[in-house]
Amino acid sequence: MPFTERSAATRNAILAAARKLLIERGYEAMTIRAVASMVGVDPSMVMRYHGSKAGLFSAAVDVDLRLGAVGEPQADRLGELLVRHFLARWEGELSDDVLVLLLRSASTNPMAAERMREVFQEQIAGFVTQVTNAPDAAYRAGLVSTQLLGLALTRYVLCLPPMAEAEVEDLVRDIGPVVQGYLAGP
Repeated sequence: MPFTERSAATRNAILAAARKLLIERGYEAMTIRAVASMVGVDPSMVMRYHGSKAGLFSAAVDVDLRLGAVGEPQADRLGELLVRHFLARWEGELSDDVLVLLLRSASTNPMAAERMREVFQEQIAGFVTQVTNAPDAAYRAGLVSTQLLGLALTRYVLCLPPMAEAEVEDLVRDIGPVVQGYLAGP
């Protein structure tokens, strides 16, 4: 269905309201009616654009890790650059609330967990396959994810003081070599 510029503004407002509710109160509170009320539209308009609560959730947590921004780094610096990229994606110039929202939701919501698996398969495993060309790239991508998701969990969700207070450059220095080891393999 073609959308007009005006409908794009409404769709964006609906997604922003859904994300706000998800962040502040979680999946259960993000109802079609609550989102519609926040935007000032009829609930049928939310349904028109997203079909269901599940469709709205899926659109609200549509994550693009922007791994293309990592570029074509030197093979021996890829771990460092990947950690730096993810930190920029979470809190720097590439940041948005969607990643942390998805991480928070994935442990308690099956749809969020499925979306996280899709992001892993489509983006992280795809990226690792591309840069390593290794036969075990999916496994390596899983190992990389343990570091990056663990960092995100401790820094942004749990706000564990040593991680939440750490300087970006310290995290890049300390976690980058671990990620590099996973990418380079034995």
